[in-house]
Amino acid sequence: MMDSITRTRLIFILIVVGALCIVGVSLVYQFVAPGDGDGSGFTAASVANTPPPAGAIVVEIESSNTKEDWMDHVIASFNAGGHTVNGKQIVVTVAHIGSGSSMNDILDGTVQPVVWSPGSDLWVTSINQAWQDRTGRRLINGECPATLRLPLTIAMWRPMAEALGWPDAAIGWDDIAALSTNPEGWAAYGHPEWGQFKFGHPHPEHSNSGMLSLVAEVYSAAGLTEGLTVDIVKSQAVIEDVGAVEQQVFHYGKKDTDILLRMTQRGPDYLHAVTSYEANVIKWNQDHRDELRFPLVAIYPDDGTFWVENPYCILDAADWVTDEQKEAAVMFRDYLLSPEQQKLAIDWGLRPVDASVALRAPIDMAHGAVPAITIARVPHLAYPSDEIVGHILDVWHQAKKKATVLLLIDTSGSMQGTKIKGAVDGAVTFVDQMDPADEVYVVIFSSKVTELPIAGPVGQVREELKSSLRSLYAGGATALHEAVIYGVDRIEQFKAQDEAMDERRLYGIVLLSDGMNDIYGGPSENDMFSHLPSGMEASGVKIYTIAYGNDADIDVLATLANRTNGKQFTGDVEDIEAVYFLISSEF
Repeated sequence: MMDSITRTRLIFILIVVGALCIVGVSLVYQFVAPGDGDGSGFTAASVANTPPPAGAIVVEIESSNTKEDWMDHVIASFNAGGHTVNGKQIVVTVAHIGSGSSMNDILDGTVQPVVWSPGSDLWVTSINQAWQDRTGRRLINGECPATLRLPLTIAMWRPMAEALGWPDAAIGWDDIAALSTNPEGWAAYGHPEWGQFKFGHPHPEHSNSGMLSLVAEVYSAAGLTEGLTVDIVKSQAVIEDVGAVEQQVFHYGKKDTDILLRMTQRGPDYLHAVTSYEANVIKWNQDHRDELRFPLVAIYPDDGTFWVENPYCILDAADWVTDEQKEAAVMFRDYLLSPEQQKLAIDWGLRPVDASVALRAPIDMAHGAVPAITIARVPHLAYPSDEIVGHILDVWHQAKKKATVLLLIDTSGSMQGTKIKGAVDGAVTFVDQMDPADEVYVVIFSSKVTELPIAGPVGQVREELKSSLRSLYAGGATALHEAVIYGVDRIEQFKAQDEAMDERRLYGIVLLSDGMNDIYGGPSENDMFSHLPSGMEASGVKIYTIAYGNDADIDVLATLANRTNGKQFTGDVEDIEAVYFLISSEF
């Protein structure tokens, strides 16, 4: 197991270019005017097939996801304006990707942007430190001005937030911790029908909002807004308070919007709250109004939160950035920060940098926001150093809810050659990402279903399990239906045993298959579907499916994932390790 600081810096090294398609990166060459489209098929986010004009100065930006719509429109407007440097046209392009992903892609050399705009200044400190460690110099020498000021909030169903006193009462992380540990649960607030509090936040090693959520939990547990030290972070009181909240987490994931989507699909009984940006709460109420059982509202923790800056950093010390690109990047920066474009950000629920700009719809109560709450009322938490972040991650790994995962791997004849090798490498990558107290079991299937004997707590079996995986080979038919039924029965058995001992864990099946069931006379497809967990409980078994190659039964795999609150992925030999790596963020 890597130490936390190394893990933080290197966690995306295995993600290759092909994985960008998986996480939904949109590379945008924008030559259209801002707007939602004119019926011609073009929008601000449309992808142009025509490359930039010959001789153009291209400013490539890696940008965090939350401001995606606004950035797309500003870039489209800028590109349509015919801006030039030394008589050469400037063309700005953007890839929207999570802050952790983009940082490690830059460190990895997978991408070489001119500008980097992560979610918060925390990532700027990390990338400069990592670059300094590798090269002896910083990657960014100039200032990284803020482009926005977005509060990190707790998105909660409105009736539940109102039970806590929203919007008038001061609600903090300490209240969330108290609710998490109260044996009466919501009954303490007059609603026994809601049961125990159920919470979600993105994985802190994959997501900006997930990382900041964890740091905010630590600050609250310590009763501070700045000045974290190693002794404070690793004190028993902090570990216990963070653990109290983390034991009520029923869903992690790569990003907060994935969790919001699951809440939308399953309703209030699935999850009660998730950490997310105010802008995402607004967007969700706008885009999913007819699907939501109740509106979502933003709770601004009164003991402090992060007002993230979305800094604009020109990689001025990178040897791949030219002087003309730097000059062009400055021109676009000034355009982005102009009063006109800053006011336009409000249209997407984004707060401008200038707090004196009057807020308006959709940043209002009707969309779940409280515009009267500002950085003057809710303190901005100080970003800890890279070293302290590493220790905070240590605490999280100690305090988080552990996982029990069953890897279900297709070893039928169609998996011969590079396919089986890629699948094995991916499974080994997955095992490497799991914590020592997580439990991993492996079931392979071809003409028959077989459970590997090496299994259990990863800290005890990691190397033996990896060796066992590397001995797999392909041959035979595809008993997909029987394998899924066996896997569900097996992990439900583990779950029942844990519950009998009052142990709470996350449970998942990771299913990889490259084909369709071709065993006849055994369980039918309907038998398999009828055997699935209901999907109505956040604590239930989730199935994450990987459609491996072009011949996989995508519809069946999607159904397995959707019915159990898992997620479907697609992969091939080139990117299967990255797919398994992404799935590890769910645990």
